[in-house]
Amino acid sequence: MEKDLTHGSVTKTMLLFAGPMILGNLLQQCYNIADTLIVGRYLGSDALAGVGSAYTLMTFLNSIIIGLCMGSGAVFSVCFGKNDRQKMKDCMAASFMFIAAVTIVINGLAFAGIHTILYVLQVPAEVYGLMKEYVWIIFCGIFFVFLYNYFAFLLRGIGNSVVPLYFLGIAAVLNIGLDLLFVVALNMGVGGAALATVIAQAVSGVGIVVYVWVREPELRPEPENFILRKGIMTEIIRHSTAACVQQSVMNFGILMIQGLVNSFGAAVMSAFAAAVKIDSIAYMPAQEFGNAFSLFISQNYGGGKKERVREAIRQAVKISTAFCLMVSAVIFVLAPYLMQLFVTGRRTEIIGIGADYLRIEGSFYCGIGILFLLYGFCRGIEKPEMSLVLTIISLGTRVLLAYMLSSVSSIGVLGIWWSIPAGWFLADLAGMLFIKKQYKQTKDYLTIG
Repeated sequence: MEKDLTHGSVTKTMLLFAGPMILGNLLQQCYNIADTLIVGRYLGSDALAGVGSAYTLMTFLNSIIIGLCMGSGAVFSVCFGKNDRQKMKDCMAASFMFIAAVTIVINGLAFAGIHTILYVLQVPAEVYGLMKEYVWIIFCGIFFVFLYNYFAFLLRGIGNSVVPLYFLGIAAVLNIGLDLLFVVALNMGVGGAALATVIAQAVSGVGIVVYVWVREPELRPEPENFILRKGIMTEIIRHSTAACVQQSVMNFGILMIQGLVNSFGAAVMSAFAAAVKIDSIAYMPAQEFGNAFSLFISQNYGGGKKERVREAIRQAVKISTAFCLMVSAVIFVLAPYLMQLFVTGRRTEIIGIGADYLRIEGSFYCGIGILFLLYGFCRGIEKPEMSLVLTIISLGTRVLLAYMLSSVSSIGVLGIWWSIPAGWFLADLAGMLFIKKQYKQTKDYLTIG
């Protein structure tokens, strides 16, 4: 089921395309959030800290795969906009082989280096065994993450954002049901929570492969498409690697922050684990809207739709800003109550630390909303390297300030929280300066105004 994004109302088409992607990402968040909620309520704060730290680790590893698939998806979308189906199939075959190989290597390294990874993350002794048990099982699902995301970005590249949502919905419901069965009913501990996630990932990954093979025969590459061509492989590696490095650098920076957070003890770890889940859900629609915006730009860029590109930029900024302002207000007011979804009201220290984090981050969601649009725009006009530069600026600022400020005794952990929005806004400034310079130099149809 294809959808041409180069015709119709810009705002309506963009929102209808983005809607299933936003909902799908919310459902994807349910994988670890269900683990966190159930583990925090039934297994205690040490288990919560272990699962929460594992979430940051898995987000980093998954981001490498998702970034590769995202970069390939942008190439698919440009080919679709140009109506070049032969090149699209060549790119599909090349990207599948490339990303599958990278996934296998990542999986092997993750298993081989598990002790080193936990050591680098400064995992406290009381949490170490629980986190190791959890991630060992979670690592078994990495290939399923690849399968789902590869075919999801393929379908989104041709304008179909609905089918990936169906499979995520099934997987999310299954994940929650299995969490309750394995953790609550069968008392399998954090291992049960991890097993529930892997089974759900397998269902979504294998399910979407079967769907594409059966229902979308025009997307099946022919044997000749698997003959590697230097130009095609170079293009795939360029776009995929840039998006992958962007995603992994972003999450590696978060992983470094996680290590710094861990050094403040189990209470801060637990607060951060819960608050990050709330934080990621709060700004996730803006992030996924940026991804949808990128694919919308890609199709119209490939199809030479100059005015639609200009109009999409104007409308996307308005939509993202309005949403972020609304969510900022909600998070600021409800921060302590949202924390109590993950920890009992008796854990006042954890709730207080988490509420501080949420109120600081939540006040500046407009900064990250604009940054997601800048990332998407750069990928959409085939300049993925610039999105990487913006990520390095954002994360470099965040990590540097976090380590500097948190070392001041009068600031402490609050310095980590304040460093995050500082990184967002510095990257926003750099991105806007890049766009201004780009338009002055080219004077082409991408000029805003």
